[in-house]
Amino acid sequence: MGSSDTGLNNDDESATVSDDSNTETDSDMRTETYEECQSSHPPSVFVNDEKVLAFHSGQYYEAKVIRALYEGNKWGFFVHYTGWNKTWDEWVGTDRLLKHTEENVQKQKALKERLEMERKTKAVQAPQMKPKNSGVSRGRKRRNDSLNKEKDLVPLEKLVNLQIPSTLKKQLVDDCEFITHQSKLVKLPHVMMPESTAEIMKGLRCYFDKALPAMLLYKSERQQYTYAIRDDVSPSTVYGAEHLLRLFVKLPELLAHANIEEETLTELHQKLVHFLRFLQKNQSAFFLSTYHVPEDSEANTIKQDH
Repeated sequence: MGSSDTGLNNDDESATVSDDSNTETDSDMRTETYEECQSSHPPSVFVNDEKVLAFHSGQYYEAKVIRALYEGNKWGFFVHYTGWNKTWDEWVGTDRLLKHTEENVQKQKALKERLEMERKTKAVQAPQMKPKNSGVSRGRKRRNDSLNKEKDLVPLEKLVNLQIPSTLKKQLVDDCEFITHQSKLVKLPHVMMPESTAEIMKGLRCYFDKALPAMLLYKSERQQYTYAIRDDVSPSTVYGAEHLLRLFVKLPELLAHANIEEETLTELHQKLVHFLRFLQKNQSAFFLSTYHVPEDSEANTIKQDH
């Protein structure tokens, strides 16, 4: 939820968008409800089922108050972030909530724009940073490395404009949450691409097989990769939609480095867009709703990696 593009994921255990229904939580075990507290404690600023703006990881997100509880001489609120996975539901204090008014919505947008501008500024300035060490040989090496990196940078106008649908962006964030924060893995093998996608998949397999070990795995997935890919087995025959979607994030830059004629690239871009729409339409069929809890050996590896 820390990035500007995406943050949380949907309300279902699956990868579909939330219908914003009330989420049953462990808050049902509370000792005093909102209605019970109102008669004996200071009135709450927010009420059950109220639409609010909740602060999380530097930004404000639309949310809904599911439960209100007065405890320890202060009000607490169990909120559900609208449209996102219930795993992000949490208790927050009054200091993290704003009324959902037009004025506060404008503040939310202004904060988001400012954070995006700061990130872009840092990205532009990053290659110009000087090395901390003043050694001549080390300084020269770092300057050469910096020049090489600048040569590898692709101008924005040459990047393929491949827009990933918002629901698939949420899928990527949920994917990251399961693996990096909940120490879970995608259960392998997981290949669920139908024959109707054979044409586009044939072209993607080459990119996928080479890119997976180089740039598509989280650190905690590498041990699983060594177990799954043996005896010249191709990753594309073992890994499924979760990892394929990660490739689409990298494709614009990868295609910019490929020697592809403009007409061919335009045709390829159209096919990729159609394929993304196909994944979006069939999201619940191709993406796992829950991730694999690794066995003891795998779990120990994940803990060491973290």
